[in-house]
Amino acid sequence: MNKRPWAFVVGGLLVALLLAGVVSNYASSHPDGLDSSLLKGCTVDADHNITGGSCPAQQAKDHELADSPLADYGVRGIDNAFLSTGLSGVLGVLLTFAVGAGAFWLLRRRGAAATAGGGTTTDATTAGAGTAGATPDAASAAGGPATRS
Repeated sequence: MNKRPWAFVVGGLLVALLLAGVVSNYASSHPDGLDSSLLKGCTVDADHNITGGSCPAQQAKDHELADSPLADYGVRGIDNAFLSTGLSGVLGVLLTFAVGAGAFWLLRRRGAAATAGGGTTTDATTAGAGTAGATPDAASAAGGPATRS
């Protein structure tokens, strides 16, 4: 196999790791559009806590994975926010890459097994070209003359 696709994959992985590990720390800390729309009708303080009014965000609850090791764009147990965010991004990229590589490996292995087990078919003219010493049944099935010795 040509080594150029591997260089492309490794280069892409390195770029993704760099973006996840470093650049992700410079993403906006302001709420996105969904969070903003859920806060319409409520008044919030400087820490984004609801202090009054009525809005859909008041019904929000923590999800089941709120206590997971990589919840809230960080790694639980690491106090440095820059390091925690970067490390969670790197772990996410590596986990995603591992799942994708495993899926491609399984698909490739499955395709190779199907090719080896099923074989390919040949057309009758190619098969009949070399039937001079074949049995009568094989020669006639291949499209050649059925001769008996």
